[in-house]
Amino acid sequence: MTLPLHPVSAVGALADALRRRVLSGEIAPGTALPEQELSTLYGVARPTVREALAVLVHEGLLRRERHRSAQVTQVTEADLDDLMFVRRPLEDLMATALAGRRVEEADGALERMASLPGDAPWSDVVAEHMALHQALVVAVGSPRLERLYAALAVETRLGLVRLRTVYSDRHLLVAEHRDLLDAIGRGPAEAARRAVAAHLDHGWGTP
Repeated sequence: MTLPLHPVSAVGALADALRRRVLSGEIAPGTALPEQELSTLYGVARPTVREALAVLVHEGLLRRERHRSAQVTQVTEADLDDLMFVRRPLEDLMATALAGRRVEEADGALERMASLPGDAPWSDVVAEHMALHQALVVAVGSPRLERLYAALAVETRLGLVRLRTVYSDRHLLVAEHRDLLDAIGRGPAEAARRAVAAHLDHGWGTP
C-alpha cells in the first residue's frame, strides 16, 4: 500500500519561510513586509505573497492595516508582563494537577529540543518550547484550561523570540526544562508549583 503525499503549496511554503524568519528574530518586530519586495525576493506572484501574509496575520504573527504593508507584530515589555500575569495562575493549575506524573509528550519535546543542532534556527527551539508547555497543559485534561492557554500562544511565541539573547547557550534552556519536568514528575504539588513559578520568573532579554 502506498500512502499519498500532500505537496506543500507555494502559499504554504512562503508562509513557513516567513514564519521561521519571524520566530528566529531574523525579521525584527515592527518590520514592514511589502508584497512587491517579497514577490521579487522569493520569485513568486504577488497574489501568493498576499495569501501567505494573510496566513500569518491570522496567526497573529503579523498585523495589517488598510492600505499599508503587513508588519511583524510587536509585543512590549508591558505586554509580556501582562502575559505572565495571566500565564502564572494557569500554569499553577497545571502544576497542581500533574504533580507526581510524567508527561510523555512533554519529555519528547524536551528531547527534540536537546537534539537540535547548534546551528538550528531559533524558530525550531521556539516550536519545541511551545510543544513542551502545551503538552503539559493538554495532559491536565481540562478543555477550558487548554483553550485559555492557547489564546496566549501568539504573544508567548513572540516573547520567546527575545529569549534567544538570554539563552545563547541552548543547553541552559534544555537543563531548565529538564529540571522543571523532573520537579513536576516527582511532586508533591507544592514543590511542583514552586518549580513552575520559578521557571516563569525570568527576564525577556532584548528585542
